[in-house]
Amino acid sequence: MTIDGAMCAAVVDSASGMILGSVGSGVDIEIAAAGNTEVVRAKLKTMRSLGLNDVIEDMLITLGKHYHIIRPSASKEGVFIYVVLDKARANLALGRRKTQDADKQMNF
Repeated sequence: MTIDGAMCAAVVDSASGMILGSVGSGVDIEIAAAGNTEVVRAKLKTMRSLGLNDVIEDMLITLGKHYHIIRPSASKEGVFIYVVLDKARANLALGRRKTQDADKQMNF
């Protein structure tokens, strides 16, 4: 939550959509985690269908007032970090970078 404009964040199990940990407020993080689990699954399915032999670094959803960053964990398969930023106060590039740093610091 040290990212400028950070509203809330969660670590999510992408198999079940359940939150492993969360912080902050501003959106219903449990609904967002479950919904974004479907986003991650859909993208992985599309990549398989296309025969892409690659990994998702992060996914960005830009709304009118928010940035939503979804970053599958590089260290733990089946887990992703979900961060919501206030678009008026956040720097997207720094938000992505700090989300990447947070991923590197997670221990499972």
